[in-house]
Amino acid sequence: MILLTGFEPFGGESTNPSWTAARVAAARLRAEGLDAQAVELPCVFGDSIRALEEALDQYRPELVVCAGQAGGRSRVSLERIAINCDDARIPDNAGKAPVDEPVVPGGPAAYFSSLPVKAALAALTAAGIPAEVSQTAGTYVCNHLFYGLMHALRLRPGSRGGFVHVPYEPAQLPPGSTDPSLPLEQLAEALAVVVRSALAAAADLKIAAGATH
Repeated sequence: MILLTGFEPFGGESTNPSWTAARVAAARLRAEGLDAQAVELPCVFGDSIRALEEALDQYRPELVVCAGQAGGRSRVSLERIAINCDDARIPDNAGKAPVDEPVVPGGPAAYFSSLPVKAALAALTAAGIPAEVSQTAGTYVCNHLFYGLMHALRLRPGSRGGFVHVPYEPAQLPPGSTDPSLPLEQLAEALAVVVRSALAAAADLKIAAGATH
């Protein structure tokens, strides 16, 4: 079973492309004969992880792909690592703004994604979708959820998961904006490609996709 998640709108936005893309991607995967479900999560520290854990208990997925919005990025970002740190520049949707607090007290400093991020990168590039391997998921609710996911999956042998950041979709941008965006069709297909890559890859590819800064 495959679980995709996206977030509710935050920061004054009326939509969040991560949720729209997750919902469309799940429907697309079901049309291909795969058992896939999409769940919308609150953009709230703590509550997002609790809602995710409820979905993990309900669906018992073997593969989890969580998505979030990264406004300003121009590519679909395959997140490599989640860190045990909450440091909010803006409040979440419940007004919480933790600073320098652990996601899980006493937890490890970081978790790596168990998705084949480089195989997914190659597949996305072949599909003509701008993509990258990202070395940081930030310190806001997206990283918080990513860390919480990997912390939960350590107790679920055989389950894999990770996090993908998506850019704005064009409809979110005001007239004249120069912020980068990608069409919803590409965002949804990107999440579906990540799922297909994870199902197909027994091991990740060893290709360069690092960063110098």
